[in-house]
Amino acid sequence: MDNNLLWGCIADDFTGASDAASFFEKGGLKTVLFNGIPKNEIVVPKDTQAVVIALKIRSADANEAVDTALMALDYLNNIGAKQIYFKYCSTFDSTPKGNIGPVAEALMDRLGESKTILCPALPVNGRTVVRGRLYVNGVPLDKSPMRNHPINPMWDSEISELMRPQSKYPCINVDLEEMEEDDEEVWNRLNEFERINGKYYIVPDYASDSDAKRIVELFGSLKLITGGSGIIETLAGAAAGNADKKAGFGCSNGKAIILAGSCSAATIGQVERFIADGGKAFKIDAIRLLYEKQTVADLWNFVNENADETVLIYSSDTPENVKYNQRHGVEEISESLENAMAKLAEIAVKNGYTRLVCAGGETSGAITKRLGYDAYIIGESVDPGVPVMTPINNTNIRLVLKSGNFGSEDFFKKAVKMTGKGEFVG
Repeated sequence: MDNNLLWGCIADDFTGASDAASFFEKGGLKTVLFNGIPKNEIVVPKDTQAVVIALKIRSADANEAVDTALMALDYLNNIGAKQIYFKYCSTFDSTPKGNIGPVAEALMDRLGESKTILCPALPVNGRTVVRGRLYVNGVPLDKSPMRNHPINPMWDSEISELMRPQSKYPCINVDLEEMEEDDEEVWNRLNEFERINGKYYIVPDYASDSDAKRIVELFGSLKLITGGSGIIETLAGAAAGNADKKAGFGCSNGKAIILAGSCSAATIGQVERFIADGGKAFKIDAIRLLYEKQTVADLWNFVNENADETVLIYSSDTPENVKYNQRHGVEEISESLENAMAKLAEIAVKNGYTRLVCAGGETSGAITKRLGYDAYIIGESVDPGVPVMTPINNTNIRLVLKSGNFGSEDFFKKAVKMTGKGEFVG
């Protein structure tokens, strides 16, 4: 393609990809998101400036995650991406045997780079890094609700410790005080660390939105950058210059449905707020669904019986209940719930629903795969990191796919309002 492609981004799950894409778009770059590595016959529009590829590697086997990420990198290199961003969760969602380290290491090696940054912070959503430690709303990561994550419980808050069992390369922190020094002073210290240790990771502090500018000044020219989405808007803004932004699609006249599979504290709060505001909701019983005592037909009957309202179908539950249900098999429960949500979304679209609001990375990935959507134009965001997306192969549809941890308490109501021309019902 023409040499307009400034950034190629590899994301470890779908909602993480939409999060990244939203900030590339907000920063002024014309952005396309692909669900999976694009097939050869898919042509990237010539005016595209950022391509984001959503993979499903966050909780995959490490070798599989590395192989898939490298294939995505090869694709981005082939279409001329000037710089690469590896996007992972702002809560560093990765166990000691996790994939952030192996993938970052493999990308660095393939690109022939000696260093990259680890920058998971997203201050606008309460994720900050201070003296190398990651905080969630002011609480150390391992003391936050992420300590009870059903798949990737977090055991430490210091990024260098989180990386220690995952990668053979060491980390060096760059504190806020150090970032106030001249560029030359910062890089003299980093270059000396590289001389002694070889390849390495830089962990910059990022305590407030204003720190993004300095991080980008120091490290924005690196061929490979890794992190959450916190610095992407600033990176995109620096690259976009005065380029005209692509006009997005308008709203949709079709009906809306909300599907929530995330068990994060944020999503549970959003579910509770929706119900408290009078919204109609149906909670999936994970065990009954697994043993076919509850079916997708039951879920659709509820939707159909309330066709004049926007309804919420959810499986979100407390950590205690999730752990209890997992006695019946972690993978079996997850697959059952994801399949049910995906089938329900497919039925809804076939029956005239054009607005789908989905909470949870695995849920969103299963739904988009079932619907057959693999390329999206990125529009405005409902909340930071959560854009409205329009599938290229079905421009009547509006999708809002959010990471479990993202969004304000009234997120569902806002998402429905933003995608539709009529008033919210419920």
